[in-house]
Amino acid sequence: MAEVVEHLDNQQQVELLASVNGSETKALWVFGYGSLCWKPGFRFDKAVVGHVRGFSRKFWQGNATHRGTKEQPGRVATLIDDDTSSVYGVAFSVSGENALPYLTNRECTLGGYDTRFATFHPIAGEPLKVLLYIATPKNHLWLGDAPASEIARQIFTSSGDSGHNVEYLVRLANFMRHHFPDASDSHLFNIEEHILHLAKIKQVDVAPLMGSGEGCITYAKPNGFSRQAPAPAARGRDREEREENRDTFQFTARVPEKSLRCLNI
Repeated sequence: MAEVVEHLDNQQQVELLASVNGSETKALWVFGYGSLCWKPGFRFDKAVVGHVRGFSRKFWQGNATHRGTKEQPGRVATLIDDDTSSVYGVAFSVSGENALPYLTNRECTLGGYDTRFATFHPIAGEPLKVLLYIATPKNHLWLGDAPASEIARQIFTSSGDSGHNVEYLVRLANFMRHHFPDASDSHLFNIEEHILHLAKIKQVDVAPLMGSGEGCITYAKPNGFSRQAPAPAARGRDREEREENRDTFQFTARVPEKSLRCLNI
């Protein structure tokens, strides 16, 4: 099925994935594991945190538009096949005719990603078939593996139309700490450590690199509880707060009404 979806147009993808999930409303579930986690930029019906198995998240994809330039590309996340690992993120339920073309343009046309199907395991509830976007060495923006220190250096010195590359990584690291404090993602956190070390030795304040935060999601529990994402480069949490975070598994997100637009993330 993963090979089939790449040859379908937008509407056919929606209909196929809806039939897999048994939906009569042609809802599509999309898995976000990078900036979609904290700034999706499109309207959605539901958002559920969880993981997909059989992948690792790596900062091996170049970006010459949103978080870098052609002369100095940034690095953004992609997935690689890895039977021993899982990747944590958010599954979004989207409906209507606009969300998928928006994502196709953002992720495939501009970002160089291909589409795949995967099984998403929410923290609570039944597994779902999701559409995910994955970059491969076949695309012209591919940068590939490198030492964490070198990846951190590239990220630390790159920025694009959407802001600094540091914001992309640090907000993702904070998302992981906030929602999955016990999950392992050594690649992500090792790069973050190197970035913070670079900032320290170069005497650079990270906060201005994080942008205004406009458009970032506020997650809310069904009973009305809500909280903003953690402050940039926030470090560990005490046990009481970790226990509180365990209840924020399924949520709605407060996004602006004009959210179906390309935010160039």
